[in-house]
Amino acid sequence: MCGIGGWLSSKQVPRAQLERIAGLFVKGLAHRGPDDSGVYVEEDSGLALAHTRLAILDLSSAGHQPMKDATGRFTIVYNGEIYNFKELREELKAAGIHFRSRSDTEVLLELFARQGDRALPRLNGIFAFAVWDKIEKSLFLARDAMGVKPLYYTEKAWGFAFASELKVLVALLMTRTLDPLSIHRYLTFLWCPGDGTPLREIRKLQPGEALVVQNSRIIRRWAWYELPARRAFVSNPLSGEKAIGAVTEGLRSAVHRQLVSDVPVGAFLSGGLDSSSVVAFAREKATGMRCFTMEVKDEQDAGFADDLPYARRVSKYLGVDLNIVTVDSANMARDLEKIVRLLGEPVADPAPLNVLYISRLACESGIKVLLSGTGGDDLFSGYRRHIALKYESIWSWLPKSVTLIFREALQKLESHSSFARRIRRLTEIALLDHQNRMSGYFSWMPEDILKSLYSTDFLRQLGNEPADGPMIEFLNGVCNRIDILDRMLALEQRFFLADHNLMYTDMMSMAVGVETRVPFLDLELVEIAFRIPANLKLKGLTTKWVLKKAMAPYLPKEVIYRSKTGFGVPLRRWLRQDLRNLVRHLLSPEVLSQRGLFNPEAVNRLVADDMAGRIDASYTILSLIMIELWCRVFLDERSTMENWIS
Repeated sequence: MCGIGGWLSSKQVPRAQLERIAGLFVKGLAHRGPDDSGVYVEEDSGLALAHTRLAILDLSSAGHQPMKDATGRFTIVYNGEIYNFKELREELKAAGIHFRSRSDTEVLLELFARQGDRALPRLNGIFAFAVWDKIEKSLFLARDAMGVKPLYYTEKAWGFAFASELKVLVALLMTRTLDPLSIHRYLTFLWCPGDGTPLREIRKLQPGEALVVQNSRIIRRWAWYELPARRAFVSNPLSGEKAIGAVTEGLRSAVHRQLVSDVPVGAFLSGGLDSSSVVAFAREKATGMRCFTMEVKDEQDAGFADDLPYARRVSKYLGVDLNIVTVDSANMARDLEKIVRLLGEPVADPAPLNVLYISRLACESGIKVLLSGTGGDDLFSGYRRHIALKYESIWSWLPKSVTLIFREALQKLESHSSFARRIRRLTEIALLDHQNRMSGYFSWMPEDILKSLYSTDFLRQLGNEPADGPMIEFLNGVCNRIDILDRMLALEQRFFLADHNLMYTDMMSMAVGVETRVPFLDLELVEIAFRIPANLKLKGLTTKWVLKKAMAPYLPKEVIYRSKTGFGVPLRRWLRQDLRNLVRHLLSPEVLSQRGLFNPEAVNRLVADDMAGRIDASYTILSLIMIELWCRVFLDERSTMENWIS
């Protein structure tokens, strides 16, 4: 894992200036690659490439980047891991290629030099990379199929630039313009689906996408990979024991494949089914497996269970070492601004702190690679919203007039009861049509209430574009013959997973120089999961049924069948205690009026209603705070890097 960045000017640039720009990329991405760094520049082309290296495979200097192929025509900067690189290497050696290193970087580069973008479907791994073609004067960029590794870019009059992290590109911009639609999406979902970012000038290359840049302009952009649900109906489904066996061997193979490393590999271990399953198979190949978890020394919000006893149970059962980082909610609350700086996006979710603290402990313990259980819920159906979706028929027949009456009545229930919150949310979703109901399960506040928080000017700039536009467009391309649950899982994989969970997992682990791998998102396992009928993923009220049956021989029953829980920070208490002064300051009428995005009266009425317990708007309030913090960090502060762009 590494950090990559580059700049392709629209004109010839002096070498000294290119080297200085490349050096600033290196400085901005140093945390992603503390082991080595390198730059490559071409004056005539106005090109600067930068790389910071976290050495995982071939720790020698032979793995240094930017790396040239044997002919000198192609130069690569690459972030990721190709798990099947040894097989590809043998194939290339048989074709007469002589390798100078033992790295997967060189294998990827030589494969691309011979096959171009046709090489992409052959890669089993996670990656974001750029290849410069010295003859064609073109820059090729690609991102892995599931979007595990991030890649941001900007296309301006002065040229094209890309980087592993948004905040590095922000420093390049002389003008920074908020994107109202993306801000609306952050407030609606707490994260931003699609290719948008808080700034109009910066976009995300989406999962399974590639693009080609020539003369500093994008001349081609396309999807080289589509999720199975977007391709075809399942013609050869797996059922019964075959499904259970396929999941067992598919996950085992994925975990074993992702153990490839020249440094020690550890694992996240929350004590949930997904992380425990990964550790169970990892220990079959990795001796002395070290696992990491977190303990929060405070009362958690209702609806969240303490993970630590389960993590300890799994650790003892599997005979693996468990390392625990202990934190308290007061420190976590104070670290919210750190989330904004590290993510580069105003994501209103405290869960990234979990990844940060555990990754930091792993780094301090000498572990550079952690296996994660991320993706299990999104492949095999692990969220409560999947149950609600399955049983929509119980309530979806009700006339909207009746649903509205229920909604009004439910407003009188205790707002901080988790049961009341979920029932009230169902009545809000029931008012939407079918496609919008699916995207509605991801939203945190009805659109009419959200829009009442916006200033007149912001509403004018926002226009009528819906927050769930990318989701609806995606669903329109999903095979209409597949089960509704599989449609929802495809939506999970494309957006909630890629734009939220994977994004913050990468940013927070790489902030301390730790690589996170996700065996559940191995493409072979993704294909297997799609072939399993929906009624084996969600059976009755049992989520992840087929995975639970697959893991029965390997894990304690109480771990397999424990209730689903998330990362339970006491957010509602934070807003009333630890963050009370921050809320008052950042959402004061003076601050809101000066920023001009939100209606001060409406926001303060929302905060007052939440504080009084009349509503539960805790995550929306946190989102408002994070957006203001983001603006302070990335709009109000200025970088000297822009002085080098002319």
